[in-house]
Amino acid sequence: MNTKDKKSSTSQSTLPDDIERLMKKQGGFTRSDLTARKVSKKNQDSKQPQKNSSKKPAKAKEPTPEPEIVQEKLEEIAKERKIIFEPNPGPQEEFLAASEQEVLYGGAAGGGKSFAMVVDPLRYAENPNSNMLLLRRSTEELRELISVSKQLYTQAFPGARFLERDKTWVFPSGAQLWMSYLDRDDDVMRYQGQAYNWIGFDELTQWATPYAWDYMRSRLRTSKNTNLPLCQRATTNPGGPGHFWVKRMFIDPAPYGKAFWALDENGETITWSEKSKFAQLNGLVGKPMLKRRFIPASLMDNPYLAEDGMYEANLLALPENERRKLLEGDWTVAEGAAFTEFNMEDHVIEPFDIPDNWPKFRACDYGYGSYTGVLWFAVHPSGQLIVYREMYVSKVTASDLADMILEAESNEKIRYGVLDSSLWHKRGDSGPSLAETMIMKGCRWRPSDRSRGSRVAGKNEIHRRLQVDDFAGEAGLVFFNTCRNTISQLPSLPLDKNNPEDVDTKSEDHLYDALRYGIMTRPRSSLFDADTTGLRTGFQASDGVFGY
Repeated sequence: MNTKDKKSSTSQSTLPDDIERLMKKQGGFTRSDLTARKVSKKNQDSKQPQKNSSKKPAKAKEPTPEPEIVQEKLEEIAKERKIIFEPNPGPQEEFLAASEQEVLYGGAAGGGKSFAMVVDPLRYAENPNSNMLLLRRSTEELRELISVSKQLYTQAFPGARFLERDKTWVFPSGAQLWMSYLDRDDDVMRYQGQAYNWIGFDELTQWATPYAWDYMRSRLRTSKNTNLPLCQRATTNPGGPGHFWVKRMFIDPAPYGKAFWALDENGETITWSEKSKFAQLNGLVGKPMLKRRFIPASLMDNPYLAEDGMYEANLLALPENERRKLLEGDWTVAEGAAFTEFNMEDHVIEPFDIPDNWPKFRACDYGYGSYTGVLWFAVHPSGQLIVYREMYVSKVTASDLADMILEAESNEKIRYGVLDSSLWHKRGDSGPSLAETMIMKGCRWRPSDRSRGSRVAGKNEIHRRLQVDDFAGEAGLVFFNTCRNTISQLPSLPLDKNNPEDVDTKSEDHLYDALRYGIMTRPRSSLFDADTTGLRTGFQASDGVFGY
């Protein structure tokens, strides 16, 4: 924490509003600007005027100071005041200024998450209507946060009281912050009927499912005319029981640091329902409801730990997976993951125009009740496989899927498609199989290899393809960064606990199966795939068909 133990001013008078705003914009909480109360102004307004007093002319409005003058005043004030907390420039500052309803802050260890989480609710501590809640999995895990809060709160708000029994901070304004626990899903009932304007989850990946996060969103509400926004905040590192759902909710939908409209479990934007009277009255039906944002932080963003070097040395000494999660903030690492060699740098590339003469094909794992995954492949002349398109849909019939595929590849020459061989099986009726239904629509397939041992062989082939060639410096399998679902699922696939040679078939493996089907067709580039247009050899064939 940044403290400047210089002589503090004894004056508690308020600053001019323009300077006060700039002080807060600079990111610092000071004793006087957080505790100053505009009592003198209220007293002046409440005094009755003297009967014989002469009416004074209205005072002319003072012009707004120039930025250079204001900066000089800020520097003078900073020298006289004790800075209680000043956020580190960069991610921590962005988190404390974020305006989105749901924000996740974290990534690597040592990024200043605990201080940021404790300081953020202070934005609303002067509003008497503010009722806030900070959660951990257990009361024992709250100790660090309570310790940090005791260092800050009583200095920033003299008169603030911490009720040890209730684990609640009561601020002079009447605002409250309850520090509590939420261990099991049914613990959410402890907060039923409560209303909060700010809810924080520290170490969000410690919750195995999104149930607690989603339920507590229903506790976000406030009274009219309170001027309080609704905020849900979280901090965490990669890893933990909730790694997958947190990654899907906050990490995968958008580039780091960019706000995005919140998505539901099916990847669809959460919109205002036509059943909402508020949405009807305000013309919001069908429009996006709330925004989310992930703000990454690293050890280098915290100068106090980064300059020391010892903490970094401790992280460097960790095993590879733990080091990637805690030092690099790498969300592609998962506990018990099947493909630990996958990383964004080696296996994800920017899209480019694929030459027409490169062989292209597709593979599909079909499902109606669950998901259907379709991948399109291109073969580089070097033999490298490029996954350049994906389709990930649910509740789509075989006939409609065929139409969607044909539309997506309408301007391409697809050599073949490989489909789960079980789709040729009859389903107890006399009609065509699902595979035959698609083929009759013009979407042609051949059956995948589902012989004994094919799953293990396919997994091994993916491992081989993911290896980076020492000579070429490239992997044998890469993905366009537009294939977001595949990039998210592949490094997160867990191993089967009973058979470590295969992935857990109960996990979300539809795109993985499509990838395995495609790779096991033994795709390769050929000399005959070379683009010979425009080449001149000096030989002119008299017959353009037979070549002589």
